[in-house]
Amino acid sequence: MPERADHVRRKGAGPRVILRHRPSEGSLFSVIYGLVLASALVAALDSTGEKADPGPDALWVLLTALASGAAHGYAHVIAQRASVDGAATRSRLRLVLAEWPLVAAVLPAVALLLTAVAGWWAEATAVDAALLFNTLALFGWGAWAARTAGHGWPSSCRAGALDMLIGLVIIIANSLIK
Repeated sequence: MPERADHVRRKGAGPRVILRHRPSEGSLFSVIYGLVLASALVAALDSTGEKADPGPDALWVLLTALASGAAHGYAHVIAQRASVDGAATRSRLRLVLAEWPLVAAVLPAVALLLTAVAGWWAEATAVDAALLFNTLALFGWGAWAARTAGHGWPSSCRAGALDMLIGLVIIIANSLIK
């Protein structure tokens, strides 16, 4: 039996789900970008033959996310400055601060690395846990974005699976390279 189009609503039909909080496109972009960035950074930390040092590694992941968020926000400022004449300082500051979801998306990976500092497990295990968490989070965010756009569960899960594929590619690349 062919699957019906979940994303097509009948004329006059209201949305199936009423959401209290609908994330902005910019927030979704930043979170997905932050999760992929965190996965790539964490995967790069796990080097065989090196002495594990999860404290400085966690700090570098966080600082890199802060620098990436600031750079991305500042790129918006530069683009706005080039396209609009005027001194909209507050709106430019808002453009930089709007990148907070990118930094927030990195925090679970940093927290997992810090558990290795506390001695709860080895850094390699923390890296694996962070990669798994980020991959599952990519699925969740992809599915949630599709649901907020009004898609049904089957197409939302497909969207989440496609987002999750990015995390799986990083995991596979990490295992092949090391």
